[in-house]
Amino acid sequence: MTIGARGIHHIGVSVPDLALARRFYLDLLGGTEVGPPLEWQDNSFIDAVVGLPGSAARQFMCRFGNAYIEVFEYLAPRSDPQDPDRGVNIYGYTHIALQVEDVLACHERLVAAGIRVHTPPAMGGITVLPDGSKTGYAATYCRDWFGNVFEIMEIYDDPQIRPVWRADTGIIAAS
Repeated sequence: MTIGARGIHHIGVSVPDLALARRFYLDLLGGTEVGPPLEWQDNSFIDAVVGLPGSAARQFMCRFGNAYIEVFEYLAPRSDPQDPDRGVNIYGYTHIALQVEDVLACHERLVAAGIRVHTPPAMGGITVLPDGSKTGYAATYCRDWFGNVFEIMEIYDDPQIRPVWRADTGIIAAS
C-alpha cells in the first residue's frame, strides 16, 4: 500500500530578494501568480511546520501549467549566501525543469536578461518527421539570479521524457 501521493503540487524555493524573484518567475519566465502573497513573523504554528523557531518570511505562489512554485524570502533567520556555482551533484533537490514551447527562443530571452546558461540547448535531440511532426527533446540547465538551477526543455513524444504540455492540446495528463 502506498501513502496515496497523486502528483507534485508545488516546489518551494528560498531566495534572498523576493522582488527580484518576482521579476524572474513572473515577468521573465511567465508564471501566473496565484492566491494572495503571505507574510509571517511570531507565528508559533508556522515556526513548528517549517522547523525554524522565530521565523519571519514573505512568499508568493506562482503556477506553471500543471504545477506551482512557492517562493520564499526568509527575513529571519537569514541564510548564509548561497554558492552560485553549487554543483548539481550535491545531495538534495538539484533543479526544477520547465517545459517550454521553444527552447531556443527561451534560451535567447534568458541570456538577454542576464541569466547564466550552462550551455546552449543541443537541438540534435529533436527529429522532424516527413509530415512535419517532431519527436525527441532538447534541454539545458540554467541558473537564476541567485544561483538556483533550473532546466528548460522542449519536449515532443519521446519514450524517455514525457511532455506535460502540447501546442495542440495544452496540459496533458501523465501517462
